Amino acid sequence: MSEAAHHLASVRRRLAGMLYESLLLLGVLSALVLLPNLIVGVIWQVAMPGWALWVNVALAAGLYFVYQWHRNGQTLALKTWRIRIVTSADGQPPSITRALFRYLLAWPSVLSVVGLLWALIDRDRQFLHDRLSGTRIISVP
Repeated sequence: MSEAAHHLASVRRRLAGMLYESLLLLGVLSALVLLPNLIVGVIWQVAMPGWALWVNVALAAGLYFVYQWHRNGQTLALKTWRIRIVTSADGQPPSITRALFRYLLAWPSVLSVVGLLWALIDRDRQFLHDRLSGTRIISVP
């Protein structure tokens, strides 16, 4: 068993980090989505259609998460809770491709709650999107 396997973050810590991440994500989305749309709306008197706004939100959140996970395996919320996302194979931060795959899997996993409940039956208590993407969340000293 690798050294990373000995330091798997608890489900409670990962859920707390996820809750805190959702609060911080409001600030990120305000800067990357809300502010530019307000400026465009005020200057040109146009509004983005609803579907395009959702695509904009998903892309902005994706850029934020994929970049942060790939860079050092942590977002600000993960740093606060002293946890990190690493690959299951080598314990390194995920590649851009793996981080993108994890991001795309996380949406249905978290929104349906099935991926979170998966941790109750998983042998390492990992969420479904982590298991499928080949990542794990470890505690950082």
